[in-house]
Amino acid sequence: MKKGFIILFALFIATVARADGGMWLLTQLNQKIVTMQEMGCKLSAEKIFSMNHSSLKDAIVGLGTVEQPFMGFCTGEIVSGEGLMVTNHHCGLPYIQQHSTVEHDYLGDGFWAYDRSQELSNPGLTASILEGIEDVTEVVNRYLKDEMRENERDKVFESLQQQIVEQVTRGTTLSAQVVSMFNGNQYFLFVYKVYRDVRLVGAPPRNIGNFGGDTDNWVWPRHTGDFSLFRIYTDANGEPADYSPNNIPLKPKHVLPISLKGVEENDFTMVMGFPGMTNRYLSAAGLQSVVATNDVLYKVNGEKLRVMREGMEKDPKTKIQYAVKYAQCANTWKYACAQNAAVRKLNLMGGKERLEQDFTAWVNNDPARQARYGKVLPSMRKGFEGTKEFSLVQDYVINALYQGGEAYAFAFQTSDLLDSLCNRTMSRESRGLIVTTLKRVASDFFKDFNGEIDARVTGAMLQLYAEEMPVEVYPDIIKWIKQRYKGNFDRFARDMNHTSIFMDEKRFNAFVEHPDRMKLENDLCFRTGLSIGMLFEQMQRAVPQVLYDDIACGSRLFVRGLLEREPDRVWAPDANFTIRMTYGKVCSYTPRDGVRYNYQTEMAGIFEKESTRSGEYEVSEKLAELYRAKDFAPYGEDWLPVCFITNNDITGGNSGSPVINANGELVGIAFDGNAEAMSGDLNFERNLQRCICLDVRYLLFIVDKYAGAHNLIREMNIVR
Repeated sequence: MKKGFIILFALFIATVARADGGMWLLTQLNQKIVTMQEMGCKLSAEKIFSMNHSSLKDAIVGLGTVEQPFMGFCTGEIVSGEGLMVTNHHCGLPYIQQHSTVEHDYLGDGFWAYDRSQELSNPGLTASILEGIEDVTEVVNRYLKDEMRENERDKVFESLQQQIVEQVTRGTTLSAQVVSMFNGNQYFLFVYKVYRDVRLVGAPPRNIGNFGGDTDNWVWPRHTGDFSLFRIYTDANGEPADYSPNNIPLKPKHVLPISLKGVEENDFTMVMGFPGMTNRYLSAAGLQSVVATNDVLYKVNGEKLRVMREGMEKDPKTKIQYAVKYAQCANTWKYACAQNAAVRKLNLMGGKERLEQDFTAWVNNDPARQARYGKVLPSMRKGFEGTKEFSLVQDYVINALYQGGEAYAFAFQTSDLLDSLCNRTMSRESRGLIVTTLKRVASDFFKDFNGEIDARVTGAMLQLYAEEMPVEVYPDIIKWIKQRYKGNFDRFARDMNHTSIFMDEKRFNAFVEHPDRMKLENDLCFRTGLSIGMLFEQMQRAVPQVLYDDIACGSRLFVRGLLEREPDRVWAPDANFTIRMTYGKVCSYTPRDGVRYNYQTEMAGIFEKESTRSGEYEVSEKLAELYRAKDFAPYGEDWLPVCFITNNDITGGNSGSPVINANGELVGIAFDGNAEAMSGDLNFERNLQRCICLDVRYLLFIVDKYAGAHNLIREMNIVR
């Protein structure tokens, strides 16, 4: 939580450089620049963010998809005048995996484009660069009234957003969104250029880019070369365009210089990027709800990981196919566990309760405030209590069933087309079109699919749901398994794998050529998909909307009251995938009694961790040879840095964000947080929270000495 909130009692005490928690809007920069300069920043506010001139913000890239360009998953930064962009290896992982085969295992061996013709296109990947920001709160609030129910406010806001975006982007190549801040108390317009031709340029092998694997995830010290390289392309006029061999590299407005000076303890650092979601204005009841959801995520993803791990260990092809799925699942599993542990250890609940007590006392001191805010906290508590059981069921339905097995989801998604195909009266032309469509969709689906693993995941998720949820909310398929298979979910899964058309591409294509309605309706996967789809739709209709509206309304008024209580301070809104800036310093920390972590790691630590017994700590012979030769120049002398930590305030979505020094130069790439402060999305931990960063000198060493990609080094503006 920010400074205006009750300060929690620290379980971990450390003397550290000043940390100013907050993911600040760029429009707040003028209010923070003096503090930043006092900490060592040598840049003016205009050099960092300007809508009229080139500034640092022009080198910051939000990575997303064509379907959801503004719900970005990572950040990148431009490091050359030819549109070369750096992000994390784990951000590039889905695209590295898509291009990988057993014969060309770019995940295991790495990938490097030594000229432009070798760069690989990635349909669907987008890169957004900010063009401008405007506060439109006054415009939006002309139409939003406090007496409106929340669903009515949402509809009005959606209509307003469409009108504003249409007005701003009409006749241009711009894209835009209007975003709520402070839980619906402010609104900002963000205008971007969204580039749709983004090509893979380079990535180290897994044993560098993901060195330490799941064991080291959310852990310091780290020795992970977590980076990948992409290039943004435009049409001949420099505008966003779909992929074309005639496209040209982006000519950016600003390029980040890369510093070889490195970092020292207490050096000023700034991070700019697109953080995903934080919830630092939660009430105590809201925090309890988060903890409950995390418990579900931990159980569900733990089971999925167990099944996937066993299958991936058997086959190299499966290991490639499931690399991204496993990584995403493992990340969620460990995050949920670590966040709940931090919530308990740091007594966040006690802090929330004390905050509510202070808020209530402030409200009760004035009759006008009582009228405005007196019912806010009781209303939220009532809403959370009334939705508690429903929310638990919903968490299991979504995470264990709706996002469980892939094949039955595929069956549900294609059910209408398959049903139409079984219609004997359909014309030959229409039938041919559906057959072609289904085979194309199936080809994409089965590329990264293993029937045995998916069937086992399905069985495990159905069994977990049956064990955790009451009979009243069972989908029909679980009732049928308990009757037909005597509750043996493993046997059901084996039968599904051996018989279902959705578990094998050849079987599916054969059915498409010779459809049979009875066979389709008796298909175990198809039955499962329809059953779970029906349950999900029932849950959507059963949502206790009035209670959720009470929670949303209470949250909006609670935050409004907090802002009103301290009108003179600068507040940072929760992260919501919009571009933000944070500042801090390089610093070590003390996670527990008797332990102190240094701010920096070096290459020697890789070989201290090296182990042939675990794939997570394998070191390639080539990297070992380079280390033994000590040929580090110009990136190091007799030793080479790998990673460092700062107290910058980051979260998911900041992965790949540039870590910028006092002169506006790139010194690192943010890629992780530390487990001890995994509650940071709920409360900024001043003495404990750390941003784990790849030292840019190790990145350059890998590109130059390991990969020999001198063409890429020559592009970059490297300063000594």
